[in-house]
Amino acid sequence: MLHNDNITLYQSIAENIVDALQRGHLQVGDKLPSVRHQARSRNVSINTVLSAYRHLEERGLIEARPQSGYYVRSRLPTVSQTVMPTSPVLFPKLEVLDLIDTVFAAQQNPLFTDISLACPVGGEFYPEKKLARILNQLVRSRPEMLGTYSLPPGSIRLRQQIAHRASSLGMSLDADDIILTHGCMEALQLALRAITQPGDCVGLESPTYFYMISLLGSLGLRAVEIPTDPQRGISVDAIETLLKDNQLNALLLMPSVQNPLGCSMPVAARQRLARLLNQYQIPLIEDALYAELVFSGDPLPAVKSFDKEGWVIFCTSFTKTLAPDFRIGWMTGGRFAEKLRRMKTLSSMSEPAILAETLGRFLATGSYDQHLRGLRKRYAHQVQEARGLIAKYFPEGTRATQPDGGFVIWVEFPPGVDSVQLFHHALAERISLTPGTLFSPSGRYDNAFRLSCCYSFNERYITAIKRVGELACEMAGIAPPLGISQP
Repeated sequence: MLHNDNITLYQSIAENIVDALQRGHLQVGDKLPSVRHQARSRNVSINTVLSAYRHLEERGLIEARPQSGYYVRSRLPTVSQTVMPTSPVLFPKLEVLDLIDTVFAAQQNPLFTDISLACPVGGEFYPEKKLARILNQLVRSRPEMLGTYSLPPGSIRLRQQIAHRASSLGMSLDADDIILTHGCMEALQLALRAITQPGDCVGLESPTYFYMISLLGSLGLRAVEIPTDPQRGISVDAIETLLKDNQLNALLLMPSVQNPLGCSMPVAARQRLARLLNQYQIPLIEDALYAELVFSGDPLPAVKSFDKEGWVIFCTSFTKTLAPDFRIGWMTGGRFAEKLRRMKTLSSMSEPAILAETLGRFLATGSYDQHLRGLRKRYAHQVQEARGLIAKYFPEGTRATQPDGGFVIWVEFPPGVDSVQLFHHALAERISLTPGTLFSPSGRYDNAFRLSCCYSFNERYITAIKRVGELACEMAGIAPPLGISQP
């Protein structure tokens, strides 16, 4: 009898929450009352509330987030598989490169509302005040730094802190292994110049970050699009086939929190990839820009951590997590280290000492991990909130990725929506988005776009997403989903 009473109680709690969802009293992304609060307010046991919440989880209505609580879950379907590339591309299409320039111009216009640029802005996302205090202290105590040229290899304090933090990604490095760069993009450019020649074939994820395409085009390199799963990352089977057929000279990949899919390669796939690189003696440039922004658990070990013979060049920066305008990144070059050091010196000599020292001192305080925890939590919440807006306002049949971390979502429309046309329609209303064709050297993915969740979710941003959804509905001739149906 007691067992049946408990079932009735937890079902009653669950149905009350479902009713709140259907009436709009609870929205996608809202946090539910804590288990203890719910138990206390309803005068039931904690186990009864847990049973109700687990029942709702099984129905796909809510989700548990580590160290945070229970949230209303989006009913938006996930992207199961992106378009499978069928052949290598000789060089990036000119129309793709031209469209990238057009998008960049729109993103820089302050009159436009941007929902795609992956550049967080402001003190909500960066420890501006703490960095400012350290910088001011340095200017007062060591003003001579402002009148002195910074020379390679740059701040020993920062390089020591970076080497120490690299262990969280499975790497064992010394300060001398670290090359400071002007952001991650300089690191990637130096790496490509060090390991390729014009006409070489470079393997990329498909879809990939669009600036990679511009970078390959500027260096006269050919791109090979490699199938990439939205949950598990790039196909190592496809890489092995290309290596066996001698079709790759290098790889440029984002194994952790890939942009634009947000997925991460499993550890076993990373180990296998590292073995293939050593076996075929093909270099990999590992872009780890978002690796520390995983939503739960520790960051996955870098592919570099499994590299036995130095074929992996690891690149990242602090622009997405600490100080965007400092533009300080770093790389470690394995067997290419000395060549990369010489190239960095010839390219831009060294990074500003006062900025590098500021970051070094900030890292030494131990505040970075606390900052990252807050950032991960915020982005996890904003990604879910954005998926909720897509589910509410975009055409029925729209799908979106469920990222492992970071702040970008890959959105795929049902038939009838061309994202380039959508871009131009939105542009006429001063809304800027990034069409899916930009993320492919051959111009694939015209049914998709990248949405960024690294902004304040204010009325302007939410209204822009809603309007893009309305435009997409008009193009597809399909209405958005209505309400929340019970399973």
